Amino acid sequence: MKRFPMFVMLLVAASLVLAACGPAATPAATATPIPPQPTSPPEPMLQDIVGTAVADGRFTTLVAAVEAAGLVETLKGAGPFTVFAPTDEAFAALPAGTLDELLKPENKQKLTDILLYHVVPGKVMASDVASLTSAATALGKDVAIKSEMGSVYVNDARVIITDIEASNGVIHVIDAVILPPADEAAMDEKGTIVDIAIEDGRFTTLVAAVQAAGLVDTLSGEGPFTVFAPTDDAFAALPAGTVENLLLPGNKQQLTDILLYHVVSGKVMAADVTSLTSAPTVLGKDITIKVADGKVFLNDTVQVIITDIEASNGVIHVIDAVLLPPQ
Repeated sequence: MKRFPMFVMLLVAASLVLAACGPAATPAATATPIPPQPTSPPEPMLQDIVGTAVADGRFTTLVAAVEAAGLVETLKGAGPFTVFAPTDEAFAALPAGTLDELLKPENKQKLTDILLYHVVPGKVMASDVASLTSAATALGKDVAIKSEMGSVYVNDARVIITDIEASNGVIHVIDAVILPPADEAAMDEKGTIVDIAIEDGRFTTLVAAVQAAGLVDTLSGEGPFTVFAPTDDAFAALPAGTVENLLLPGNKQQLTDILLYHVVSGKVMAADVTSLTSAPTVLGKDITIKVADGKVFLNDTVQVIITDIEASNGVIHVIDAVLLPPQ
């Protein structure tokens, strides 16, 4: 009976020895952390057409015009709109004084009409524009569209950049301001020098002087003439009482001489003026011309401040003082 317990003890001891000699337990595998994967930055939020134009920087004049016309909220609306947007250079290429006139409060409707003529309801991408021959604008008048030599034209303006997308439409950039048919016809049918001076509004004293001197018919004639036109402020800068005295009937010849000293025969554009050192006036006495710091001066001190206002019978350059003939 004593052998059985001894056998059990030997069996247990053998089991412990075998366990000790067995392979070491493999530690449990641990999960390797996965580094976070880089994510693409979120797509930038598109701005509306006005915000896009402001941010771009090439449309400061267009934005100013949209503000003056009261169209900001319209072009920020749901749309969608397609805008043919003239650059600042396109506006600068308009005849001298045109933009200043359009930005005046009394010309708000005319400015609004011109701007709406650049807007087409709906989002028309470049691939669609190229297949059109015309498009109805928000003004209710069509623009003509044509493809020529690989370029697309809206009326006579060339599309130079396409598909600038906005949240409420798309902008296509054009290299000229397009005018509704009536305005374009008016631009083509230029008035005479006298007509333009009257319509401009900055030359009321000059017009009164031309009338008093009996020169209306002359300056409305065939010409061509180049007129260096003093503004009302230029006449107002003369000594007190000077203009009133010149307008008296007894001083008609003196007034006529002064006015003719502002007129040069022929149509002399600004590009030609800058290459001259003098020019003979209709009075028969020369004015001197010089360029300094990029500015043009007549008789050393009178500055040409606006150039190339074209008329049917010549051109007007605006000056900041009255020219007086040498005695």
